[in-house]
Amino acid sequence: MSKANRQLWNKFLAIAQPYFYPTDQKRSGAAFLWLLLLLVVFLFAALFVIVSAVSLSLQALFPQTFGSVAGGLVKLISGIINSPGSIVIGLMLLIPTAMAVVFRRNLIPRWQPWALLGLLLLLSLSVSGLNVIISFVGRFFQTALAEKDQPTFWRFLFVYAGVFVVGTPIVVIYRYVRDKLGLKWREWLTNNFLERYFRNRAYYDINSSDKIDNPDQRIAEDIRSFTVTSLGFLLIILGNVIDLISFTGILILISLPLTIALIIYATFGTVITILIGRRLIRLNFNQLRREADFRYGLVHVRDNSEAIAFYRGEEQESSQVRRRLTEVLQNFNFLIGWRRNLSFFTTSYGYFIIILPSIVVAPIYFAGKIDFGAISQAGFAFSQVLGALSIIVDQFDELSAFIAGIDRLAGFADVLDPEDKTANGTAGIDTVEDGRLALEHVTVLTPNGERTLVKDLSVALESGGGLVIVGHSGVGKSSVLRAIAGLWNAGTGKITRPQPDQMLFLPQRPYMILGTLRDQLLYPHTDSHTSESELQKALKLVNLESLPERVGGFDVELDWADVLSLGEQQRLAVARLLLTRPPFAILDEATSALDLKNEQLVYEQIQSTASAFISVGHRPSLLKYHQQVLELKDDGSWELSSSQDYVPKAEVFS
Repeated sequence: MSKANRQLWNKFLAIAQPYFYPTDQKRSGAAFLWLLLLLVVFLFAALFVIVSAVSLSLQALFPQTFGSVAGGLVKLISGIINSPGSIVIGLMLLIPTAMAVVFRRNLIPRWQPWALLGLLLLLSLSVSGLNVIISFVGRFFQTALAEKDQPTFWRFLFVYAGVFVVGTPIVVIYRYVRDKLGLKWREWLTNNFLERYFRNRAYYDINSSDKIDNPDQRIAEDIRSFTVTSLGFLLIILGNVIDLISFTGILILISLPLTIALIIYATFGTVITILIGRRLIRLNFNQLRREADFRYGLVHVRDNSEAIAFYRGEEQESSQVRRRLTEVLQNFNFLIGWRRNLSFFTTSYGYFIIILPSIVVAPIYFAGKIDFGAISQAGFAFSQVLGALSIIVDQFDELSAFIAGIDRLAGFADVLDPEDKTANGTAGIDTVEDGRLALEHVTVLTPNGERTLVKDLSVALESGGGLVIVGHSGVGKSSVLRAIAGLWNAGTGKITRPQPDQMLFLPQRPYMILGTLRDQLLYPHTDSHTSESELQKALKLVNLESLPERVGGFDVELDWADVLSLGEQQRLAVARLLLTRPPFAILDEATSALDLKNEQLVYEQIQSTASAFISVGHRPSLLKYHQQVLELKDDGSWELSSSQDYVPKAEVFS
């Protein structure tokens, strides 16, 4: 296996294996694959036991009828039972059972996936067995038809119909179990990625960088495609292996030259397909990304429709959406071009398999060495074996899209579980949780480490006091808040801060969640049991007492970002703070949309609720609500003074 193929295989295992077997143990990948192989071996032996029991029972109950229909099968089963083959079957049952007992600690917690997988593989083996039966029954009744043997013809025609009666529920249940396992796997894998996505604010880091595009699509679409396609390929491979073993034996019995020609033909087709189609992998990868970019552009327009309408930016937005559409169509044009090139070969490859068996088998038939039914059986067996050997030819387009999906999910998983590193290899800002808020010699860098925003900052927030941070736009005021919150860690120094649940951050544009008015007020503690009278009281304190009546109550769900003005959203966020009552409040221009009267009302409530608070703002009116003023300057320096001694500068508050 080449290095690239080995890496791809390791990526696939890293995504697929955890649902069935834990990955946090040494050589877990090898253990998982061996257990999967032993499961197939066990099911193969179990199916043999079931078929043998049914066949021998029918032979005992209806010896003449069953013997005339499946006498060869009974003879084959009896031969295996009365030979060393019975010992092999026994070992095929015992060894997997023993291994399951040995690995029971890792298998029992995941019994449901293994049970569904086992049932699915058993049904898949049954379907392959039915195909073998159909090939023989079809041969017998077609030979009887050619020889005008009516009794034999009608007997095997009814057997043929009986096989379909038995096979129909097996195929239907097989498809149901396959879809059910895919659904369960998707549910588990999606929840696993979501847990990692929200852990340690990974969603923030991902969306703040350009390492991963469209994480929403990777979670919603790529995982669904991965689970469905993985099961599909697993079943295709298993079915092909069974078909290869079963029908190769049939082909050898009919014609050894046909078998040799088949192997040469399949090998040639596989090599040519890989050479022509390998470009499809990169094109499929790009198509997934560009389709997601196009969809995101449309969502962006929907989410910002009002702002675009105010600016009359339809032409610009239409231009950027059309540009993304052009990229989608250009890549898809290349994609369908390479699919066309591949189809020239695969289509002719598929047509020729109709002719090849007849070319080889017809002379044998004309020589009287085989019966007429053997021709159709040889054609059926040839197509089954060729399909097994030509999996890459037949599935290359789907396989290339699947490989692209594996690369996208593996890249996403790598970013979700990064090593603890900071920009430029620095140690990062040291954070200590305590009941106070202080910065000691803190230097704040941008996450990529390319720019220093604040140098050697030392400031402590006194209990019961307020600190306002001012400065030109872009000097790093909000960045200091991000460092306090732990969102940015690039830099040096030490930050002592309360536990996260003791702080509440109020951004300039409050976050309006998807939910009810009650949820808005209680966020992030939406499970809190707070009476409506308390909610109403908090709204009254921020001059929003009429809001529930206006919107239809506390339990109505609306698009709050559209229903409420920015000023109302900011006051609602303050009501959220009053209900949460955190010891520390941090406001990032959280009153910028309020008039001075409502601003005063808000800060009076904050002063009565929070033991200490920090504000970022551009209004001189904020100074009177705080005891300290921290001014950040363009060169990274800073100046700390009391609000009484601070002299407002026009350029800072412009």
